[in-house]
Amino acid sequence: QTAPKTMGVVEKALGGVLFVDEAYSLASTDKHGGSYNDEAIATLIQAMENYRDNLVVIFAGYTKEMQAFLNSNSGIVSRIGYTLEFDDYTPDELIEIFKGMMKKSGFVVSDDAIDEVRKVIDEYKDTENFGNARFVRNVYEKTILKHASNTKNKTSKKALKTITKDDISTEDLLKM
Repeated sequence: QTAPKTMGVVEKALGGVLFVDEAYSLASTDKHGGSYNDEAIATLIQAMENYRDNLVVIFAGYTKEMQAFLNSNSGIVSRIGYTLEFDDYTPDELIEIFKGMMKKSGFVVSDDAIDEVRKVIDEYKDTENFGNARFVRNVYEKTILKHASNTKNKTSKKALKTITKDDISTEDLLKM
């Protein structure tokens, strides 16, 4: 049923864009999904050829992992017209993302908290599983939880809405 299901998705995208995020997962070589993945890739390749004037397909994923996807079927590379690689966010951009998430949630972030987030980013940015903006989202989520714990007995609106250095959590940051 993989081919009909894949074609169903393709048909919904006709006249537009089919965005396949984490496309490298289709190149999985594990025992559970291998033949299904191969069938999905073969169906996508055929659809890309058959509907090349009526469909844009975007395969997205991390550079290293995408190489396995591109190598999984010889027909893929010849049908991909453009390859774009985006640089990771800079630490300053990651700080802005963090501040934006906090602002959207109604929090004010103290300067010492921002300094702490910068230290955390600098400490983790070169690690293998650093997820760029996803990492920052994890810092944000863990910080909100720690802040709730830190302010559970407080009633001041300012204290409840202000993220401080003590709220920045690094517990299990790379566990996703």
